[in-house]
Amino acid sequence: MLPYRYLFAQLVARELRRKYKGSRLGVLWYLVNPLVLMGAYTLMFGHVLHVQNIPDFPIFLMVGIVVWTFFQQSLISASESLIDQGALVRKARFPRQTIPASTVAVQLITFVAILVLLAPLAIALRGSFHPALLLLPVVVVALFCFVLGCSLIVAVLHAYFRDVAPILTAALLPWFFLTPIFFQPSTIGFVQRNPFVGTLLEWVNPIAPFVEAVRSVLYYGTAPWGQLLYAALAGAAALAVGSAVFRRMQGELAVVL
Repeated sequence: MLPYRYLFAQLVARELRRKYKGSRLGVLWYLVNPLVLMGAYTLMFGHVLHVQNIPDFPIFLMVGIVVWTFFQQSLISASESLIDQGALVRKARFPRQTIPASTVAVQLITFVAILVLLAPLAIALRGSFHPALLLLPVVVVALFCFVLGCSLIVAVLHAYFRDVAPILTAALLPWFFLTPIFFQPSTIGFVQRNPFVGTLLEWVNPIAPFVEAVRSVLYYGTAPWGQLLYAALAGAAALAVGSAVFRRMQGELAVVL
């Protein structure tokens, strides 16, 4: 990949410019849209529906949403990426992984930028200034590896089977509501009566430990050792599996695209 880092950088820059080319705010829309979404969810779940009585609920919610948004947008963008760059795939020889990887990198830039805005606010309101903050970059790297691995799989599968992206989009909606973004599983009555359900929500859902890890650092100011171990293992496993699947299926990409 290193010999192609210039190509990768150009793909990232092109993706950043492409979506909002000609608009007044340009690439700043990559920040505005997630922030507006977070504001809407905060208003709905925090003030209108009063889902749970959680202190500083907007911060609690925003931490979850920023992780979910990175995951969701990366998968959706990556699923169509090879088809969007079909002409480039047919004309040039280069690691095809750079295409979905560039879309994930664009979402990573947005994710980190929002974290930079959110972290001081969370620390100020929650008093979560703690050495555990040093673990945040580790969690972000593990999350990036996990999302990249998943993105490689959905990208190459959608290139062959064009139903993958619509199925993924449909699946992400219920997945969002089953992820502990706007609730704490341990405080829900049904979960308290059925601990197994809480275990499913917190550990079987692969994105949930990442949400909890970032929340532990920014919202609670504690070191999420259990979630951190999960994140490291899940990130490494997803990246290894995603790379293997992509290498196995990329041989006919120039034909199917």
